[in-house]
Order: sequence, then C-alpha cells, then structure tokens
Amino acid sequence: MTMPKPDPSASSPRPRKRLAGLVAAGAVAALAGVYAMFGVHGNAPVGTVPAQAGEVTLDKSMSTGTLAAFVFKDGRPAVESGAFQDGAGKELSLTGWKGRVVVVNLWATWCAPCRKEMPDLAELQKDYGGDDFEVVAISVDLKGAEASSAFLKEVSADNLALYVEPTTRIMKKLGAIGLPVTILIDRNGGEIGRLLGPAHWTAPEARKLIEAAIAEKTGG
Repeated sequence: MTMPKPDPSASSPRPRKRLAGLVAAGAVAALAGVYAMFGVHGNAPVGTVPAQAGEVTLDKSMSTGTLAAFVFKDGRPAVESGAFQDGAGKELSLTGWKGRVVVVNLWATWCAPCRKEMPDLAELQKDYGGDDFEVVAISVDLKGAEASSAFLKEVSADNLALYVEPTTRIMKKLGAIGLPVTILIDRNGGEIGRLLGPAHWTAPEARKLIEAAIAEKTGG
C-alpha cells in the first residue's frame, strides 16, 4: 500500500512566516506614525498644551538670577496713572503709554543703586525702544529737571527721555516704598510685576522678560 504524498502547501512554514512578517511591518508603520505625530518625547502629559515655537509664559518661573526679587502680580491690576512732567514741564501720565509695553523706573540722583542700574536701562531703551516699548525713567529728585538731566548725562544714560516728579507723590500713587523701583506694565496698562531694588537689566533673564512682554498679544 502506498502512502499519499504530503501536500507541500499544507506543511510548509513559509506562509506563516510571511503572515508574521506582514503583521510586524504593519506594527512598525503604526509606530512610525505615532513618532511622526508626537516626536521623540511621546505624547504630551495629560492636562498640558504644548507651547508653540517662541512662546514664553510670563510667570514666577522667570524670577531668577538678577530678577530673583521680581514679583509677578496676579490678575495684572491696573497701574495708577500718576502725574509727572517731561523735561520741558509738560504734564504727563502713564495712560499716554497705553498700547506699549513700559518699564517704569523711579529714581533719584542721590540713589547709589540707581546710578549703577541706569546705564542698563538706557541699554534696554536703545535695543528695544520704539512703538512697542519704552523705558519711562521718572526722577523723583527734589532738585528737579536740571539736576536729573545732568545725572543722566554723567552716567551715560541720556538716551532716556527726561521725566521728573519732584513732589514724590507718584511714589505713593505707584505704591513704591523705596528707590529704585521698577514696574513692568503691559500694553493694556496692567502691572505684570515689579522689582524693588536694582537689577542688571541687560542680563539674559532680564532681556527674556522684556522680550516676552513685547511679544505678548494685546489683551494678554
């Protein structure tokens, strides 16, 4: 009696290997799709939104280095207008700067830390000043405009516009308890935050803060 010859197509392992290969290839393709969607770091953590390129959040994480004492204000309270004058005696208020980011700095000629930081503020004005930004350095020196103007020239900061308020009432208006004090104001007139005391305003962390405030959308 002769035994039937086995069917090669039934016993060969090749079809099974081919099927396994197809499954593996599909899995690789799926993983590649996931990689393309989320990148090498995988999916974003639950409850977070990936930041867009160049986007920086203005919050207390930026209070570092020379800005370690910078205090961010919750809710961005409106800054008091505060009356002061330009070098020619024209009456001004901070409402005139709405639409621009403003660094308000209160100083005096007798203030030693002011002397040290004023050239840095002048550098900020040189680098960023324009339709979007201005350093508004207001002298509260009782000696008035002439002495304040001479001081700015002496410390090589005369590219800053001369603003004075020799009655010092603006200090109370802005809640300043000492000098120097620097207040960062957004385009809507809201206080982003403030720093009591001097800072190295050309340091990278200070520039990052200023640039983030300028880049922020109106209404932020």
